[in-house]
Amino acid sequence: MTVLRYIDVCLVLITAPFVVVAGMPLVGYLIGAAAWLSTRLAAEALHARALRSPDPRVKAALHVGAMLGRVWIVALGVIAARYAGGTADGITAAVVVLAAFTVYLFVTIALRGGPVPPRTT
Repeated sequence: MTVLRYIDVCLVLITAPFVVVAGMPLVGYLIGAAAWLSTRLAAEALHARALRSPDPRVKAALHVGAMLGRVWIVALGVIAARYAGGTADGITAAVVVLAAFTVYLFVTIALRGGPVPPRTT
């Protein structure tokens, strides 16, 4: 199951040769991939730290901070790709991030399990 949790990372890394061979905008791909991979790594580290914390306020702050930080970094990465390379690079960065996010979301939902069983008192 561990490999399945990181299938979005594998997707981003595996598409690199296809981007090069197809002649797609490389700057956009590199910036989009770097934004996704760096935020994914940072979110995993913050999630692990939140799990170790006994204080619920710290847990909540770390989870919310990770979510908001990821959104900002990925959005700024797409904007940076647009201005660094051009419109096609910005679109490529956005597609890379959107595809990785879609896979990440579906895998997260699938691995979360079913509803919480009712308490028996």
